[in-house]
Amino acid sequence: MSKNIYVGNLSFDSTESSVRQAFEEYGTVDEVKLITDRDTGRSRGFGFVVMSSGGDEAIQALDGTMLDGRNLKVNEARPREERRPRW
Repeated sequence: MSKNIYVGNLSFDSTESSVRQAFEEYGTVDEVKLITDRDTGRSRGFGFVVMSSGGDEAIQALDGTMLDGRNLKVNEARPREERRPRW
């Protein structure tokens, strides 16, 4: 079963490749998605990693570690909350 992992406090210089490389040390990475601002295209400083194996180990090992000059906040992603439609 795959695990969806939240990765916060990312540097604006972090790339999907650098995040993937950090997580691949602990298991199989299926997907890396860094969230960007829809207007500017600039990173919003967080993203998600989907791992089919090693997810729990990656969370424990990487939470609080430094990547691209920032201490990461890593935990299991929570389901997205429903939002009211914007009219």
